[in-house]
This record gives sequence, C-alpha cells and structure tokens, in this order.
Amino acid sequence: MAGRRMLRFVLAFAALFVVPCIAQEQHLHPPSVPVPRTLFGLHIHNAATTTPWPPIPFGTIRLWDTYTTWADLEPQKGKWNFDRLDKFVSLAQDHGVDIEMDIGMPPPWASSRPSEEPKFRPGSAAEPRDIEDWRNYVRTLATRYKGKIHYWEVWNEPNLKSFYTGDHGSMVVLQREAYKILKQADPDNMIICPSPTGGVNGPEWVGDFLNAGAGPYVDVIGFHFYVTPKAPEEMVPLIQRVRAVMSAKGAGSKELWDTETGWFTHSDVEEVKGTALFRVISSEETIGYVARSYTIAWAAGVSRLNWYDWDSKVMSLTESGGQKLKPAGYAYKIIEDWLVGARMTACDSDRSQVWICQIERDGGYRGYIVWNPQGTKNFGAPKAWNVQTLTELSGNSRTVKGDSSVQIGIMPVLLDNKAR
Repeated sequence: MAGRRMLRFVLAFAALFVVPCIAQEQHLHPPSVPVPRTLFGLHIHNAATTTPWPPIPFGTIRLWDTYTTWADLEPQKGKWNFDRLDKFVSLAQDHGVDIEMDIGMPPPWASSRPSEEPKFRPGSAAEPRDIEDWRNYVRTLATRYKGKIHYWEVWNEPNLKSFYTGDHGSMVVLQREAYKILKQADPDNMIICPSPTGGVNGPEWVGDFLNAGAGPYVDVIGFHFYVTPKAPEEMVPLIQRVRAVMSAKGAGSKELWDTETGWFTHSDVEEVKGTALFRVISSEETIGYVARSYTIAWAAGVSRLNWYDWDSKVMSLTESGGQKLKPAGYAYKIIEDWLVGARMTACDSDRSQVWICQIERDGGYRGYIVWNPQGTKNFGAPKAWNVQTLTELSGNSRTVKGDSSVQIGIMPVLLDNKAR
C-alpha cells in the first residue's frame, strides 16, 4: 500500500504545480487571536496498529490513508467493520485530540462506476450510484460517533481524477446530504468542503463548487496547500488566491484549513524516483520547512494545518514507523512551543528575503521568528527589540544580548526579550 500511496502522490502532483514565484516583499496580516493548539495537526497512518502515539503535543488528527474510507468500513452492503476507526477515535479521545474524518471513496458495490480506475481501489473516485447508500453511510457514522467526531471533510482532492471523476453538481448533492445528516445528528458538527490541491486548478475548483450551490452546506473551506518541490514561502500566493476566491463567492468569513501538506523526506519508493516533481529535501530543509510552513500559514490566514505525515517512509517526521523522532519531528514540537498561545502581530519579508514574524505574550514578552530561505547570512536585530536570547529549532538557547548581529538561515530562530 505504501508504494502505491507514494506513486499516487507523484502522479497527482504531476498536474498541479504552476505556482508563481512570490514577490520579494510580503506583508501578511495575521489573525489577532492567540495561536491555538489546533493549528497543529498530523496524519498518523498506523496509530491504530503499530505506530506509538506521538510524544509531542498536537491538536488534530486527520484520518486519511488510515484504512477508514467508506470502502474500508462497509466493503459489502450492510456489513460494517469499525475496529480500526474505533481504535483511532479512542486514542484521540484519550489524548484530547480533535478528529478530522474524511468521508467518501465508495466501495465498488456502491459506486456508480465500479470498474473505473484507480486499479488499487476500483470505483472509489466515482460518486455513489444511489444517494440512499450515501445517506445511510453518513448517518451510520454520525450516529456511532456522535460527540466523538466533530469535524467532517466531504471527499479528498476532488480536482484530481485519481480521487474524483464526477461533476460539481454531483459533489454538491453529496455535500448537501452529508451536511443535513451530520448537523441533525449533532449541531456542533463542522462540515468541511472537499479539499482540492495544487496551484493549477485548485482555487478555481473551490469557486466552481461554491458557484454550483455548495455555500450553504459548508462551514469550513478546506485546501491542500502542497507546493512541493518548492519552499513553504510559495504557499503564500496560493493561499491568497484561495482567499480571493472565497471572498468573491461569498465565503470570505469562513475559516480556511490546510487539511494536508508535506514534502518528500526520504527516497524509499522506487516508482517516484526521477520524476520531475520528486525531490527529497534534506534534513536541514525539512526542519526549516516544518517551522516556516506553520508560521507562514497562520500569518496568511490558515487556521489549521495537518502535516503529512508522521509515520510513512518517504514523507515522515519520524523513523522506524513512528518509533523515533527525526530532527524535523522535534522541530515540530519547538515551533509549536513558540507559537501556541502567542499573538502574531506582524509577519513580513524584506527585499533581501529575510522573514520576520513578531509574536507577543502577556507580561511584556516580545519575540521575533527570523529566517532567510536563501541561506546563511548575518542579521542585525534592531536595538528596539531588546533581544536577550536566541533559540534554535533544536531547542538550544544562548544569550545574545549586546551582539551586533546573529547568523540566520533556512532554519528559523527565535529572538526574544526574555533572559535565560
């Protein structure tokens, strides 16, 4: 399954990324509220079986590539298997983590085109043949997991033919029926629109979906802000495009979630080697990309970001199936420590492409997350910052009070006014 999963990623990405280069300067406008823990989400494929629960805090687990699709839960009509999903739900509850449940991917018996590609799951990209089967599927989940799952995403990456081959009208019907059933079961349920991906037609898919009448049945706009193999800063223009579409279609007040994003971190799957968009980023890059992605996403108006992933072989923050943290996995914890509970008051890049994102906390705390995506350079912090300490993504801190400059690079550092 892992090899097919990664091949699917590359084939999907091949049609996606014509993302314009960002301008030399960026001036983002972060939300005024403190950064919540729920900004930080993960994909943990095998938590219900072999992967230990992460030793680091996070806010959301998205159930995708976890063998919990419709085809997994109801492989034959009326014959259900909830063992794996029950285990995920129990683990999330035990650890106080939100679940984002993806619904869709019908089994062949329920598919309107049961012999259609992809070969590894025939018929899963087609809309259901009978809307009553869809209603029963959604109602069964809503009833069984009432009060346990509150976030529901209708379909994954519908702008890719490997995941959806129907039209917008059919998807609006699925969204509408799921919304009505889930809200009736629990008014606190939040329904996410199908999350497209990529910079070629992803934003336009959101607009067409809303135009087709989906707006009243969507609480949250979902998107996969993959920009691989480019750097996280390239997320900014893509986020801005999606937000512009949202505003134009009357959905500007809804939250925007990045329900899946990541980069290739290890070349372990032969099928993807040598493809144009497959580039394994180094350990140093991965460390920096984790921190920069979360910082930039929040500053650009994304409320949640689910990192892909925790425990696979080629995109993971861990080794040995989640048994050991990579340095990037530890960096995930550190950037979470820096951001959660803080208010981000500014996030800008200058003409030299140095990024500075200012954070504040009660009691007079001021911090500045600083990096340069182009590489190492000396940076002179303004005296008004009153910098006392520099902290790295390794967690190491040192006093820099009185230093005329510090070295920055692709891995952000935290400069703050708190003496250690």
